[in-house]
Amino acid sequence: MLSTLGLFVVTALAEIVGCYLPYVWLRRGGSAWLVVPAAVALAAFAWLLTLHPSLGAGRTYAAYGGVYVAVAVVRMSSVEGTRPDRWDALGVALTLAGMAVIALAPRGE
Repeated sequence: MLSTLGLFVVTALAEIVGCYLPYVWLRRGGSAWLVVPAAVALAAFAWLLTLHPSLGAGRTYAAYGGVYVAVAVVRMSSVEGTRPDRWDALGVALTLAGMAVIALAPRGE
């Protein structure tokens, strides 16, 4: 279970880096060279998705989405310096609860 959660976190980081670097280039006047590590990060993101447990693609992506939201809020705090408020915390808690329901629900399959 912890290894799966770790894989979700690493996947989320790859996606965030892959999307954030072009944002820095296009919206904040960063170097166009930021596209290169962004492309590498997005390629890693796509590869990492193939390593996730097979709950069915839709369930896997939904469960990953909960972890992505949590990682994005942590990133917001650590990179942007924006302290999460109670609504951010509630949103993270709800998405992680939803992720747990989707990923851990007993199924008769």
